[in-house]
Amino acid sequence: MSTQIEQPYVYRRRELVEPDWTRFPGWRDVTAEDWASAQWQRAHCVKNTKQLRELMGDLLTESFYADLDRDQAERATMSMLVPPQMLNTMVSEVTWTDGRMPAAGTEFTRAFYADPVRRYMLPVFSDRRTDWPSHPHSARDSLHEHDMWVAEGLTHRYPTKVLAEMLPTCPQYCGHCTRMDLVGNSTPQVAKLKLAGKPVDRYAAMLAYLSSTPSVRDVVVSGGDVANMPWKNLEAFLDRLLEVDNIRDIRLATKALMGLPQHWTQDDVVEGVGRVARKARERGVSLAIHTHVNSAQSVTPSVARAAKAMLEAGVRDVRNQGVLMRGVNDTTEQLLDLCFALQDDAMVTPYYFYMCDMIPFSEHWRLSLAEAQHLQHSMMGYLPGFATPRIVCDVPFVGKRWVHQVESYDTERGMSFWRKNYRTSIEAADTDALSRDYVYYDPIYTLPESGQQWWREQGDQVEAHELAMQQAQASRAAAERDAALV
Repeated sequence: MSTQIEQPYVYRRRELVEPDWTRFPGWRDVTAEDWASAQWQRAHCVKNTKQLRELMGDLLTESFYADLDRDQAERATMSMLVPPQMLNTMVSEVTWTDGRMPAAGTEFTRAFYADPVRRYMLPVFSDRRTDWPSHPHSARDSLHEHDMWVAEGLTHRYPTKVLAEMLPTCPQYCGHCTRMDLVGNSTPQVAKLKLAGKPVDRYAAMLAYLSSTPSVRDVVVSGGDVANMPWKNLEAFLDRLLEVDNIRDIRLATKALMGLPQHWTQDDVVEGVGRVARKARERGVSLAIHTHVNSAQSVTPSVARAAKAMLEAGVRDVRNQGVLMRGVNDTTEQLLDLCFALQDDAMVTPYYFYMCDMIPFSEHWRLSLAEAQHLQHSMMGYLPGFATPRIVCDVPFVGKRWVHQVESYDTERGMSFWRKNYRTSIEAADTDALSRDYVYYDPIYTLPESGQQWWREQGDQVEAHELAMQQAQASRAAAERDAALV
């Protein structure tokens, strides 16, 4: 006899749903065969307001398009690029509260504004903060990854791990992208950096560094998104990477497992992953895929098929690294619903939720450290231990830290202080690196009035200090990087 106990969160298994794409006027004649085609999905991404109008017909009001256009002109750090698969999860059967689709016009527009996936894939001007649109300490490369390049696109930030940025494009552009300074097309606010070297030369330099640096055992192959690399090129790089004796872990980073799952179920890709997975097993190397899902409604049967296809092809695991964002997944219920959807039906392991990084115009998404700590506490005990994600703060010059690993926390001014236990590639001569306090900042609007007033009083002084610090860090990093590359 079972006893039902009331709990703060009630688990219930939900059947995954592939929303009916023909509910959108522009897709009324799209066949299931077209929908399953990666080529069709790529060709029909929404890249501008005109294309969104053609898709939505009369569903959205003119005020939404004006809001979107203003954001693209004045705030957006990423250009618009949303695949049909992702758009189809917005205002769908999964999100209708009364079982019916909202009526065209004001009702549908209200639902579209509130949709979690829309909030970060199609941000609008009215989403953003007007008091603190950017934190005074925000930065284009907020994690200083480029300062730690040991070859173009290869960031050596942790003692045994590196990040290989293979290309600067993705099948979809997320508004909160932490690599907004490099990835995607330029926007009116952000002239994007460009990779200077030819791909073949950059990849060769990466492999040469890894071959000559036996302390590195783990490579995250990312970008951008590896789904945008022609498979033959990606497989050629992975084959050479598997020849490097010291490499024991390889992780392929792709949001497209969710945003464009049709790519990962193509025959040539599945067969290619199978070849690489077999070679990895023969060498005793762990090959995994890391994806990026932020909302339970994004987990559809197509996503589950793609994840299972990768597991059946031989990858060791498919793991999710979400980003914690206000209005998207900032409640216990939203986070646990997402984790169970991934774990129950898609065989994707919940792994991390990162706090949103301090890039420009991201304040409306960011949560305070205290809020993140509360969410971490509230998730414990519901999921299996191996599938209970850690919420981490990626502290500049420190790296990932579990939110409860903070050394001290000034909640009035929103300043948390962190320590590190290793040197990055630019700190070889920095004797104080392991004893210094490194600071992370809460969104100012989450602070008590006294803390907000303190930040207002800093004004230009904070801005000038931060600019000087960034210039000094950039000069030091450039000099050390040039010395290392000689």
